[in-house]
Amino acid sequence: MNRKWSAAALAGALTLAGCSSDLPAAQAPGGTSESAKAKSEFFDQGEYERQLRFRTAKAVGLDSQDGAAKPWEQALEPQLVDTAKFAKPGGGYHLCFSNASVDNPWRQVGFKTMKEEVKLHPEITKFTVLDAEAKDDKQISDIQSLASQGCNALVVSPNTTATLTPAVEAACATGVPVIVFDRGVKTSCPVTFIHPIGGFAFGADGAEFLKDKVKPGGKVLALRILPGVDVLEQRWAAANEIFAGSQVKVVGVEFTNGDAAKTKSIVNEYIQREGKIDGVWMDAGATAVAAVEAFQDAGAAIPPFVGEDQQDFLRMWADEKMTAVAPTYPTYQWRTPIIAALRVLGGKQVPREWVLPQPKVTQDTLKDFIKQDMPPLHYAMCGCEGMPGYPAPWK
Repeated sequence: MNRKWSAAALAGALTLAGCSSDLPAAQAPGGTSESAKAKSEFFDQGEYERQLRFRTAKAVGLDSQDGAAKPWEQALEPQLVDTAKFAKPGGGYHLCFSNASVDNPWRQVGFKTMKEEVKLHPEITKFTVLDAEAKDDKQISDIQSLASQGCNALVVSPNTTATLTPAVEAACATGVPVIVFDRGVKTSCPVTFIHPIGGFAFGADGAEFLKDKVKPGGKVLALRILPGVDVLEQRWAAANEIFAGSQVKVVGVEFTNGDAAKTKSIVNEYIQREGKIDGVWMDAGATAVAAVEAFQDAGAAIPPFVGEDQQDFLRMWADEKMTAVAPTYPTYQWRTPIIAALRVLGGKQVPREWVLPQPKVTQDTLKDFIKQDMPPLHYAMCGCEGMPGYPAPWK
């Protein structure tokens, strides 16, 4: 029987990176505050509880149950599957990768990390990569092309979930082990499906932080990137759930489209309209610095902030002595598919659903993640610092 992944688990594996959407204009300031009182259609109680539980679950290494492995080698509550039928002893492996895109900094950092991981394994003698350029049709064609190139294992980061499912199923039918990561597909035919905990955990990390830091009755502005992207909707659904059970007041939920100038304009309007904003929640940190700058430009105090692990935000956090937190969707996950492929070809067990730890940057750990010599849009949670040649490939 071809068991399907749950819709919630699939959504948790999707990521902002490379997604596209027809974007509506941002609503007028204050126009969405009432929506924060209604439970999101994307809220799934069971998956929400599962992801929040995973945040404190003990991660284990697959070959050392004491968890001594690095986070990209660890798993949360893994259900291991046998891979003996795919074993190909002796090395000389040809790995193939169908990538959704490298069209934003998150994906660029991740792909650089993946290529450096490949270099660590001399048993990989050929690494073929096709970039779908965020186009479903191209990725379908890419997967078909790779099926005829003698790949020993195929890694896929799908551009979209439903549309790529038939192409992934066709690849599985060739007998080559297929490994899916980052975003999911609606089939369980891949040997393993790799992703961090998910959107509910990300959204909850930020909302819980503001619930603790903002006084009762305080005003919170929620800034979102895109509507309709499952992992982002999960992030907001979790935050919405937490805010609804708190005494903070969500005065607006606005889409920025990831545009720094638009972000500044929205924040400035809310400062003028509300007089004071006591906290800012974001579903992705790409424009966090622009949002902070809006407070600086207005001569207003910077309130508690939810950002992400990009260097520009981490540095501003430290320089301005902000009260902040940075949930992450760690780019170190790009190392794991290569490790998984080698385990499969070695006949070793892998988790059916490989859920990776998803840490957050806090005040106590901030200094550990600031890298002054790295580009502003470099993601700190790359797991790349100990790799040969660091930091040159990531610059």
